Amino acid sequence: MALQDKYRQLVDTAVATGVNNLQIREQDGVLYIDGEAPSGAIKDRLWDIYGSIDPNFLSGDVVMNINVATAVPGARVKVVTERSNLNIRKGPGTDQPIVGKAAHKEIITLVSKANDQWWLVRTDDGEEGYAYAQYLAPVE
Repeated sequence: MALQDKYRQLVDTAVATGVNNLQIREQDGVLYIDGEAPSGAIKDRLWDIYGSIDPNFLSGDVVMNINVATAVPGARVKVVTERSNLNIRKGPGTDQPIVGKAAHKEIITLVSKANDQWWLVRTDDGEEGYAYAQYLAPVE
């Protein structure tokens, strides 16, 4: 039985639950599963499934390198501009009007990700809008 068949439920769950940057490969009799889970609960679920297939984790035929995403809705993110304030815009794009600013090194809340470039954020003062994701970093 191929490893991907043996661990089909694990792989299918990783896909269905939105594990980002999911990479699955077999090498030298080991199935490698890499990616970023959207939450700790999803990572726990994957480990539970792995445990149901190999109850004592003795097979040694799977390596799961699944990290939990730190920049998830509700997470705190830090403004990492060089020196200046970060513009917060009405919509995702530089053509959108500026509705607020977040100071250099300010910690704000990630509301959602419109895409990989623009994130919807909220300052502690309640200003809400879109900021360029390149200038935001997860607070560890």
